[in-house]
Amino acid sequence: MKYHQLLAIAALLATSGSALGQAADFYTNFVRQVQLEPGMPEVRWDVSVLPEGEQLSPLAINPGGARFELWTVKSDPLTVYLLDSKYVGSYIPIAHTIIRTEDPYTYTGIPRTRADRQFIVDVQVEGLLSGLTDPEASKSVNLLRHVQSYGAGGTGANIDRTQATLLTQSSLVNNAIHRMTFAVTSIPGADRSKVRGEERFSVFSVDDYQAPASQLASMHVQIWPVADGMISGIADGESLRFNTPSLTLTMNDLYPDSRTYAQIYEGSPALGTVGTVISGSALIYYDSVPHDRTLVIEDWADSVEESGQYTIELLTETPFGIDRLDHVTFTINRDIEVNGTVTTVE
Repeated sequence: MKYHQLLAIAALLATSGSALGQAADFYTNFVRQVQLEPGMPEVRWDVSVLPEGEQLSPLAINPGGARFELWTVKSDPLTVYLLDSKYVGSYIPIAHTIIRTEDPYTYTGIPRTRADRQFIVDVQVEGLLSGLTDPEASKSVNLLRHVQSYGAGGTGANIDRTQATLLTQSSLVNNAIHRMTFAVTSIPGADRSKVRGEERFSVFSVDDYQAPASQLASMHVQIWPVADGMISGIADGESLRFNTPSLTLTMNDLYPDSRTYAQIYEGSPALGTVGTVISGSALIYYDSVPHDRTLVIEDWADSVEESGQYTIELLTETPFGIDRLDHVTFTINRDIEVNGTVTTVE
């Protein structure tokens, strides 16, 4: 009977949507089994696993229960991710945590979003008991919400999560899906659009005489800052003739999944206008961290055919839509006026 229970847990860790191991060549996956017994030191056992599948655990579950953790290790750069964790005990409830954002990215198994966007957390609890003689640890679980800043320019690589700040703690006593919607992140920072870090939602069992309080489920969401940018080389309202200056595009905190470019069109600035992409200005990122870039653009005036008023916009396209980082409006006058007289000799 123990082995059937272990098999089910191993399969859940290896194949659930929120805890899928990584299949790329530069990822290595393993499950860590931690045996728990009150008053005794932990016993740990690691076993390599495929990105998907199931297998028997190396150790049987003792009365104190066992915790199963799914880890993936990225080789270059060396980064360690804890994807999921499950605890198994004789009467301990079961919990699942799912975080949904507007970004469909699932490459590392860790959801992510931007500092100005909402995210949704679903905590599903099953197996809670309510009888008078049932152990207290079978009647409720504790939900903990932690926040942790990565700091200026941080990426969260090999972060020490024991340093996270506990923001809230609550008790869940019903078998249900508990849904929480957060309009924006609560990661600390003076400029709310520029915070970067993570929020972690963990479900723990209640401590009792047979088993210590143990993590039943946990998931975190990464929060990345809102991008900003600047166009320099032309002043707003400037009038140009035949010589056009070089443009410098400065971009900060470009979202990991983004397409950023400068476009030019005739007329005053109008959001939603589709112009001509300036050659050499396009940047495409599909990565796990934000990026800063500076581009110098020469000979951009080839896109201008006639004299008139023009607008250049610096735009970034992300899973959340298209945002304008900066714009500048100017005029170009390439008309040649000739003053002269015409005379005839008779």
